[in-house]
Amino acid sequence: LFRSSQAAFTPILPPLSGLPGFTMVNIPKTRNTYCRKCKKHTPHKVSQYKTGKASLSAQGKRRYDKKQAGFGGQTKPVFHKKAKTTKKIVLKFECSKCKAKRMKPIKRTKHFELGTDSKKGSKNEYGGKYR
Repeated sequence: LFRSSQAAFTPILPPLSGLPGFTMVNIPKTRNTYCRKCKKHTPHKVSQYKTGKASLSAQGKRRYDKKQAGFGGQTKPVFHKKAKTTKKIVLKFECSKCKAKRMKPIKRTKHFELGTDSKKGSKNEYGGKYR
């Protein structure tokens, strides 16, 4: 069935630079995009979404605290098998006209910047070092 040339299977792996999380993502601070409330394209202010402080009065937290109280140790499983090294970046768009906000997740990345100039680019746009 197998000849000596077919026995060894070697998968072809993509270069590491092509994988998500290895590229720098730079996004402008304003973007002209569709607003559902205004029903047209308007300038939106772009910011990075951050999770808020967890509420102590949320139903799940109250249930968890009630279950944990007293003797008996840890009652719920604690997650240890973390596999991901990055999180998906979520952008928050705020309409400059009506102040309506919406979220948009983008790809996974380790390096994310909002509206900063590239470090690679020179001050002179034309010519560079050849002038």
